[in-house]
Amino acid sequence: MASTQEKATPCCIPKTNDDIAKNSSSSSSSSTEVLQNWSLAVGSGSEDPVPKTASMATLIRPVEPISDPPATKAPTTKGISIMPRAQTSHPLDPLSAAEISVAVATVRAAGATPEVRDSMRFIEVVLVEPDKHVVALADAYFFPPFQPSLIPRTKGGPVIPSKLPPRQARLVVYNKRSNETSIWIVELSEVHAATRGGHHRGKVKSSKVVPDVQPPMDAMEYAECEAVVKDFPPFREAMKKRGIEDMDLVMVDPWCVGYHSNADAPSRRLAKPLIFCRTESDCPVENGYARPVEGIHVLVDMQNMVVIEFEDRKLVPLPPADPLRNYTAGETRGGVDRSDVKPLQIIQPEGPSFRVNGNFIEWQKWNFRIGFTPREGLIIYSVAYVDGNRGRRPVAHRLSFVEMVVPYGDPNDPHYRKNAFDAGEDGLGKNAHSLKKGCDCLGYIKYFDAHFTNFTGGVETIENCVCLHEEDHGILWKHQDWRTGLAEVRRSRRLTVSFVCTVANYEYGFFWHFYQDGKIEAEVKLTGILSLGALQPGEIRKYGTTIAPGLYAPVHQHFFVARMDMAVDCKPGETFNQVVEVNLKVEEPGKDNVHNNAFYAEEELLRSEQQAMRDCNPLTARHWIVRNTRNVNRTGQLTGFKLVPGSNCLPLAGSEAKFLRRAAFLKHNLWVTPYAREEMYPGGEFPNQNPRVGEGLATWVKQNRSLEEADIVLWYVFGVTHVPRLEDWPVMPVERIGFMLMPHGFFNCSPAVDVPPSASDMELKDNDIATKPIQNEIIAKL
Repeated sequence: MASTQEKATPCCIPKTNDDIAKNSSSSSSSSTEVLQNWSLAVGSGSEDPVPKTASMATLIRPVEPISDPPATKAPTTKGISIMPRAQTSHPLDPLSAAEISVAVATVRAAGATPEVRDSMRFIEVVLVEPDKHVVALADAYFFPPFQPSLIPRTKGGPVIPSKLPPRQARLVVYNKRSNETSIWIVELSEVHAATRGGHHRGKVKSSKVVPDVQPPMDAMEYAECEAVVKDFPPFREAMKKRGIEDMDLVMVDPWCVGYHSNADAPSRRLAKPLIFCRTESDCPVENGYARPVEGIHVLVDMQNMVVIEFEDRKLVPLPPADPLRNYTAGETRGGVDRSDVKPLQIIQPEGPSFRVNGNFIEWQKWNFRIGFTPREGLIIYSVAYVDGNRGRRPVAHRLSFVEMVVPYGDPNDPHYRKNAFDAGEDGLGKNAHSLKKGCDCLGYIKYFDAHFTNFTGGVETIENCVCLHEEDHGILWKHQDWRTGLAEVRRSRRLTVSFVCTVANYEYGFFWHFYQDGKIEAEVKLTGILSLGALQPGEIRKYGTTIAPGLYAPVHQHFFVARMDMAVDCKPGETFNQVVEVNLKVEEPGKDNVHNNAFYAEEELLRSEQQAMRDCNPLTARHWIVRNTRNVNRTGQLTGFKLVPGSNCLPLAGSEAKFLRRAAFLKHNLWVTPYAREEMYPGGEFPNQNPRVGEGLATWVKQNRSLEEADIVLWYVFGVTHVPRLEDWPVMPVERIGFMLMPHGFFNCSPAVDVPPSASDMELKDNDIATKPIQNEIIAKL
């Protein structure tokens, strides 16, 4: 993901608004200007000693732009980008477009025959995230702001290498000829490697075929599948029976088949499309999902792109055109938009309060890095809070959404098969939007681009993919003294990092909010268009809501899985965290509760993985605390962050539901595991057509590993049950769900000091960031 200057896309705001960010990416001092003569301690017997008098200039090389390599470097093959040196990119920076190109070229060149190379399809190319100690070394000595305190103290002092390990890329490759999926690890080094295809700057470290799996589907495959179905003569004849001869009106949405029986085995790459049809309308944003085509069964072999099963089972009339079906301005219910609303502008005349250096963000006391992958989308790395004289205090190593599942509750065909794994089968990041200022984001915006490989190995860029901005969030704290009449109030400011993606008919917005009082809030916004079904005349289905003549919306659920690799007050390598469950209990009547009003908080240490399979319970205000077992605050309490659930649910399907074979992780709201590098995805890496029961999280916890003092990973599963309303038609209003991480005895200061002062009271210090005012201006129409 590349950091970009703010880009303005006219959308919903007047052009007088300042659309260009001039200072959002503040440049920090170059490496050679900081710690020029850092004295390095060398341990005895080191294999890679560094002179004690060596300057940082010999250890930290300045960044060299990829597009303008030094003349002294050896030239590369035509079409292969020049790679930077090993530490010009932070170890957690997403792969650049050049790195992706090199990784693809390296793997393609390693193909045994021209046929193998030509049949390679590239599902995913991502960074191999290094070990945590490498990240700590980079943050301590190689990338500003330098933080030597991150390195654990050792006898004789740390030995610092002259450079970081080369970056590596991990590629998931589908062979269209052999129907095989393989995983490749490529080292992105400066060393030329002579292989088939010429010189390049990558080196294959490993490759392996993963048997009995199907990787995620790709947009190029979807487009091919739609064309194949539309050109299939029996399909055209079936549509003609329904009065449709213009195939340009037909929408074919390929859906993964899931796994319901051996017929769905991954020995074939399959899709079972859903069919919709637009009307003959000149509306540019017509809602084609308003006219589902039911009764047609289609099964497509996605490897060979042929229809292998087709049946026109039942002639269900197309729902009639509805004048309110579209979402063009002025065509919503009531006939007109809210024309009486005056323009509202969010401006920051002094610029933002955050600082950006590459992918490193500083705001108030918070600092962290952002990343992006095709599967998860936005990733938050190395979250820390700067707490007075205690300095930088780690909170989490890695935060992301690793999976989501959308099961439908209608047992009729084709709806019973609608249980999409939108991350594992499609990719949240690959379906992300290019955000528009004034529509998706307001105020002073810092955007970041994202780079991906497409199916054939080319590099594509989503501009303005991630949005970083500040928001006024109402009152943070207020008090009025009734004796003196004096009142004090502090406005709440939050920093928001977000992206939005579209998966078929639905839109999902993923947001991470950082607050001034130490809270971190994760929020998902659901919107877009309903996935509908057609009805026979006079038919009513109890598994959904009739929203228009011949049209209904099935009941369904949306589940999201947040993976939180915690590090509360832990340096890399330290395993001093544990998880405590807290429930509120009513005191039994008796001598300790003579007034029958007593209740108290009871804590229970979750000692093992099996014990830590937990569900929400709003009746006891249940929450969980990740505690550091070695650090205490000034009152002697162990420091920690608590996970506070929001509204939540569990699957409403029966225990033998087919989709729960692949989604056993939905059976509990909370899972806790000790960190393991390979344990990333709760349903396994390849949920598409996965025949294995309970693969992933449900299998890992059977080891019942100890959690009493560990490197803790929280898996929080939260969801919403959607019973569509008539008011949801034709589009879905935004629905919000999420959870919050809140400090629990974390800060080493009194609650009064925790409340941030107003901007006018704040003294700007060397390592502090002053809060700059946000002005809300209402511009009247002249």
